[in-house]
Amino acid sequence: MKKIVMKKTLIAALVISSVSFAYADDSAIKLDSKEQRLGYSIGTMFGSRMSQDFSELDMTTFMAGFQDSFAGKEGKMTMDEVTQTIQAYQQEQMKAAQLEEEKASEEAKAAAATWLKEKEAEDGVKKTESGLLYKVITLGEGEKPSATDTVEVDYEGSLTDGTVFDSSYKRGEAITFPLNGVIPGWTEGLQLMPVGSKYELYIPSDLAYGPGGTGPIPANAALKFVVELHSIKQADAPDTSTDK
Repeated sequence: MKKIVMKKTLIAALVISSVSFAYADDSAIKLDSKEQRLGYSIGTMFGSRMSQDFSELDMTTFMAGFQDSFAGKEGKMTMDEVTQTIQAYQQEQMKAAQLEEEKASEEAKAAAATWLKEKEAEDGVKKTESGLLYKVITLGEGEKPSATDTVEVDYEGSLTDGTVFDSSYKRGEAITFPLNGVIPGWTEGLQLMPVGSKYELYIPSDLAYGPGGTGPIPANAALKFVVELHSIKQADAPDTSTDK
């Protein structure tokens, strides 16, 4: 029953929004009565959004269906046919959107590969077996962390076009985190850095957020991080005492 009600609500919203578009340029429209103003207000509320969802709507047949339904006449389509038609349209739109996302994802993957190849060719850039690229900006003299250590760092993360999506520098506060609780590119890259170092990390998507992306980071995005390693907090040693 709930599913049927939701379908009818969608149809009603489509009807309301399209009435607004059908009469948008009609100079004879009057907004004198409460009912007229209410009708126009509801049409305005839903119009813009619904026009995007149903951009291929035929206004002539829409008005025929609306008038038949409003007058209580028997429609030229059954409600099952109406529902199936709308569902088919929505499925087509979802498929088109999915194909567009897949295309964008593949384009992003190709662009990331090109960017990483260009970075690899730059002076001073080194590459690990995993595909991580890094460049030493400042080499510290402290110890290197292990994957089980907790570290304190400052950093700035950006996309390949230079867009900064996160920065501890802008917040004015370094962060502390366990090295095995971040993306693989960070876990590996920070272990290369002696305390006091500043590196640039160029991280392939498969060592970052992959095909899913996250927040402001698109699918299949390669990332650049500037990272300063300030200190290491050693992992707690296991309790080997026999006293309980």
